[in-house]
Amino acid sequence: MPVHDPKSLSSALRDLREEAASTAAPYVEAALDAVASPSRPGLAGPAAAPDLTSTEIADLIDHTQLRPAATDDQIDQCCEEATQYAFTSVCVHPSFVPRVARHLNGSEVTPCTVVGFPHGANRTPTKAREAERAVADGARELDMVLALGAVTSGRYADAEADIRAVVTAARDAGESIEADVPVKVILETALLSTPQVAVASVIARRAGADFVKTSTGFASGGARAEDVALMREVVGADRGVKASGGVGTVDDVRRMVAHGATRIGASGSVAIMEERRAAADAS
Repeated sequence: MPVHDPKSLSSALRDLREEAASTAAPYVEAALDAVASPSRPGLAGPAAAPDLTSTEIADLIDHTQLRPAATDDQIDQCCEEATQYAFTSVCVHPSFVPRVARHLNGSEVTPCTVVGFPHGANRTPTKAREAERAVADGARELDMVLALGAVTSGRYADAEADIRAVVTAARDAGESIEADVPVKVILETALLSTPQVAVASVIARRAGADFVKTSTGFASGGARAEDVALMREVVGADRGVKASGGVGTVDDVRRMVAHGATRIGASGSVAIMEERRAAADAS
């Protein structure tokens, strides 16, 4: 199972440090420190792939319906599937959050929505206000998109401030209703170099995010095990890592968990569950 080579990554990070402005250097230094002593799961390689039960798989899954033209009926179906299979959350566009919150009221399934989706290019105050509105509408988890242009331009402090504004907005809004509102930061790893994925993970951690997440599902690629391992290495054991985009089988889930994922985003969640149940029935 692949992981990024720590020595090559450290060399690439040192090159990035040489190119970076003085204000960006501390972020690169933190990434270098994080990858200096590889762990497992992480850059030392995956842990043993777990033989997950149906319940354990369901507990990992954010059941997702983010199609741009999704209908009310499709949103309702997503909620019904989530309650039937006991998924952790239902993730939808912000406009559907009130509907989802009503549908899931009284269940154990958490309403989740996205912020700055799918490109992360909204201005920071817009993202913060979107987070506040989402919590008021009933969202209890937020998946925000990183300010990608800030990262690719080397403006790491701006990217950190962007995340911190959403984290603060979510926590303040949550405190007002006595709710915890975790924030996941979508790095869109397909659009970043490997050193940039490492630095983006540092940025998210410094900003107080609860998770880092691989992908929106709307870029050129989705979750890769080697990126999950790198993200796990950098954020450490006390933050979550969400693999999202192209995770469609039980083996995909097992591989991502072995590399450090603690949450899975999937639109094909029902197929994953039915595959696992069929395997259990056959054994």
